[in-house]
Amino acid sequence: MSRKHIIIGNWKMYKNMEETQTFINQFSKLIKGKDIKCDYGIAASFTNLPVLKLNQVNKLIMVAQNCHYEPEGAFTGEVAIKMLKDINVSHVVIGHSERRMYFNETNETINKKLHALFNANLIPVLCCGESDSEYEAKKTNDVIKKQISLALTGIKSQHVTKLVIAYEPIWAIGTGKTASAAEAQTVCKMIRDYIAELYDKNIAQKVRIQYGGSVKPENIKSFLEQSDIDGALVGGASLQAKSFLGLLV
Repeated sequence: MSRKHIIIGNWKMYKNMEETQTFINQFSKLIKGKDIKCDYGIAASFTNLPVLKLNQVNKLIMVAQNCHYEPEGAFTGEVAIKMLKDINVSHVVIGHSERRMYFNETNETINKKLHALFNANLIPVLCCGESDSEYEAKKTNDVIKKQISLALTGIKSQHVTKLVIAYEPIWAIGTGKTASAAEAQTVCKMIRDYIAELYDKNIAQKVRIQYGGSVKPENIKSFLEQSDIDGALVGGASLQAKSFLGLLV
């Protein structure tokens, strides 16, 4: 089955509004006249998302880096899904390892966010991945299966088909280390096979699975050539307009 590739740049806590505007201006010029086949988007900070909205770039998907699962309430510092919808956000990154590590995000809260996002017709980008010690102990499959099964508890099959899953080995995020294309393919195929176990093969074939972890214009093609890798979630290489365009193969 042919699945359209999706490339998302995760800006994390980088760029102010002026820097975002500069990126947009440069990227708009660079992409003009290009026939880009994949879906592509930027996961920007909450303060930079309005800049993306006001300067809508050719087919650029607006992605948030987080959300709260409650529709509103006394949750200081959080952002509601309806607030994101107001500014045309269509995708939300959920369960990134940095959220899990630094902000106590759990599989249970990730599950609540998935339910809330699907109920609001937004697309979650569900992150999963193992630590260096788990990788060395050959626990990759067990760790990822647990993350996915708990995240998808109670999620209906018609919603799962719209899901984007990002496999990001923690040991390869921002470290310069990266899994080989073959290693990444093995894990992404395992994820697809596990989705087939939880639901069925037809649903699993519709889920788009990204790889993330020190992906650059120089190596992205080797990942996208793999049969079960449908895109990439990219950090540092997405921060410059020219480099980001170089990812859109």
